[in-house]
Amino acid sequence: MTRDTPAPPDSDLCLRPATELAALVRTREVSARELLEAHLARIERVDPQVNAIVTLDAEGARAAADAADAALAAGEQVGPLHGLPVAHKDTHATGGMRTTWGSPLHAGTVPERDELVVERLRRAGAVRVGKTNVPEFAAGSHTFNPLFGATHNPYRHGLSAGGSSGGAAAALAAGLVPVAEGSDMGGSLRNPAAFCNVVGLRPTPGRVPTWPAAMGWSTLSVQGPMGRTVADVALVLSAIAGPDPRVPIALADDPAGFAAPLPEDLRGLRVAWAPDLGGLVPVDPAIPAVLREVLPVVESLGGVVTEACPDLREADEVFGTLRGWLFEATFGEAVRRSPDQVKAAIRGNAAIGAALSGADVARAEMAHTRLYEEVVRFFGDHDVLLAPTTQVLPFPVEQEYPTEVAGVPQADYLGWMRSCTLVSATGCPALSLPGGFTPDGLPVGLQLVAAPRADRRLLEIAHAIEQATGFGRRRPVL
Repeated sequence: MTRDTPAPPDSDLCLRPATELAALVRTREVSARELLEAHLARIERVDPQVNAIVTLDAEGARAAADAADAALAAGEQVGPLHGLPVAHKDTHATGGMRTTWGSPLHAGTVPERDELVVERLRRAGAVRVGKTNVPEFAAGSHTFNPLFGATHNPYRHGLSAGGSSGGAAAALAAGLVPVAEGSDMGGSLRNPAAFCNVVGLRPTPGRVPTWPAAMGWSTLSVQGPMGRTVADVALVLSAIAGPDPRVPIALADDPAGFAAPLPEDLRGLRVAWAPDLGGLVPVDPAIPAVLREVLPVVESLGGVVTEACPDLREADEVFGTLRGWLFEATFGEAVRRSPDQVKAAIRGNAAIGAALSGADVARAEMAHTRLYEEVVRFFGDHDVLLAPTTQVLPFPVEQEYPTEVAGVPQADYLGWMRSCTLVSATGCPALSLPGGFTPDGLPVGLQLVAAPRADRRLLEIAHAIEQATGFGRRRPVL
């Protein structure tokens, strides 16, 4: 479709906020079947350009949509996502539907049951249409794998959509689904959101319980929501958050509060701006140049902006050590059994984990504790930290990862992601918000970080900035 071609009739419905669509279905102004058919038609027309949806079950989705309409007609109580199409990240187990983890080792794997995040979305009324593309075993922040190839950025074909939740972010931006979920160890909800001009939330660890999980006490990898608006993300969070007795770090707060109306007043908000996270990360100069335009908007809403950053110097050791520990536990056996079928980045991280001693892990955990105490201290003086989500702009899909940032060589495939990995190590909730566009039209993400467990406050601040800037309303031309 060119800029001069009229939009097909389903386009408006497919690009409306999930909060509006949920209300339309609930009041029966639009049927769940009608909404599904609009999205299936758009997937058929648009996804060949994007490659975001890698498994599609149209007939299963139609049956679920019809059941959703029947429930409404019978006057049954329904969940907050009732009738909304959703595609699940292909690392999240879906009962009866292929789940490949982007790996040849699992090309034909069909789990017997849903994992918890998928189950909660289904119970909230979402209609499963399929799965979204990922890097192999979700390792890396560029979505490509040997099974399905690369996902393209909806704003510029040929460029990366980010990762590892890249298929989810691209599907949202392209109007293929109204809601999605993903996971984030080192930026996998935030990086693709930034590249695709959508919203991705890495919640406080335990906010969205992960089950089953091999290492249930780990706080490094979390699951969370994605959407085209902050309110959409809050709506999805209200469906997937909440305690579960099988998850030792699960937070007990009532998740319903996340879906309450979000205010737009930032009067007195203490805002820290850290364009390079205290000098720790190189950043393409084009990115802070765009994001600095947001700061006067924050001030016009009543925020008081100062340049400040917590001391994150120990975060690299924390993230690197605990990531290696987790990769050895999760993938070590597969690497030893089938090394030729696991990509080099995973083999390398598992090898780091295998070489760790108890003393190494103990030092990392002690540094982890000091880092947590540092961010608690910092957020006693500030309400939110603003920083770039990514250090680079979307890059060609043929490139495995950026090998340099702003002229600084990167040691490995994780180097260009440190604007997110340093934050992951803190335990703080972090959100990527559309932060503007470069002069040639590439999206730039603004990362917002709040105190541990302050997920609701983070959503409120992000919503206020979103409403004032309007960057998230700019959709790609496909």
